[in-house]
Amino acid sequence: MESAQQAGQHGYIHRKDDYLKRLRRIEGQARGLQRMVEEEKYCIDILTQISAMTRALQSVALGLMDEHMGHCVVQAAQAGGREADEKLREASEAIARLVRS
Repeated sequence: MESAQQAGQHGYIHRKDDYLKRLRRIEGQARGLQRMVEEEKYCIDILTQISAMTRALQSVALGLMDEHMGHCVVQAAQAGGREADEKLREASEAIARLVRS
């Protein structure tokens, strides 16, 4: 039997609609921020909205990382070898990028 990864499915696929909904909400927040700047709103109000948008993006990123670790990395670790090393390296690099952001 073919694994979900081999079949071209990613670990987050069962929550794809949730992620898309959240990303559309974030897209709306970005448009709202543009509007706030165009309308010359108060700096603190804009910064507050940027903070909310940043938290929303971080939430999506953490969810995807959790899905990746629980699906792709676990499967690769079970298979062992070079694929396991590669998936662990990818996950480590992704975590480092998230921490720096």
